[in-house]
Amino acid sequence: MKTGELRDLLHQVKVGEVAIDAALERLTSPPVADLGYAQVDLHRRDRCGFPEVIFCEGKQLEWVAGVVRKLNESGQDCLATRVTAEQAEGLAREFPQAEQDRVARTFWLPAQPPGPAVGTVVVITAGTSDLPVAREAVVTVKALGSGVTLLTDVGVAGIHRLLRHQDQFAGADVIVVVAGMDGALPSVVGGLVDCPVIAVPTSVGYGAAFGGLAPLLTMLNSCSANVVVVNIDSGFKGGYVAALMARMARRKKQLAT
Repeated sequence: MKTGELRDLLHQVKVGEVAIDAALERLTSPPVADLGYAQVDLHRRDRCGFPEVIFCEGKQLEWVAGVVRKLNESGQDCLATRVTAEQAEGLAREFPQAEQDRVARTFWLPAQPPGPAVGTVVVITAGTSDLPVAREAVVTVKALGSGVTLLTDVGVAGIHRLLRHQDQFAGADVIVVVAGMDGALPSVVGGLVDCPVIAVPTSVGYGAAFGGLAPLLTMLNSCSANVVVVNIDSGFKGGYVAALMARMARRKKQLAT
């Protein structure tokens, strides 16, 4: 447990918000909670800065709910991705206070109200069809505590749509560009800014897009030196890395001043 979290816990005990036995359990909890169907890593936040994230595809509702429950009992934030409609309905019944985005297919249950955003990320989509992946990135950035802006449907088929929003993304710490089909947009954005650009290829497109392989290869071959690429449809990974980079960039700027 980090120093600030320990101080908060001790204060909660002092004012009677948390019982002594409950605080003791949190302080002495094992690094891994064995639920039988899952080994929940309760120390990942201490090592990596953010708790374990639940990938919901292929999992039964009770498995997902059990991990959410354990993280929540441990006083940790809980982010889940690729939440199915059935899972979303069940989780909403048990955790009505959580935020769900059905376009992004995400579930977000913070342990505490969020603090001030650290760093700025802009998520840009080439087309409206890329929104599910882009929204997954947006939710992830917010969950990690960075500010985020979403710009949609500004692909290269109408490049003027992107250029008219240039002032909205030019000052970002990190930009995430989500695109399918030809995957050309990240290179264009990369040539307009001085920050890292994380390209997320999507499986949007006709047959020759090969389920996202064509935009993936285009992005990997980007001639803009500030463009890096994550896996196909991986809005979570793009958002996660973008938030980490944005936080580090903002801290360095603060130290410099």
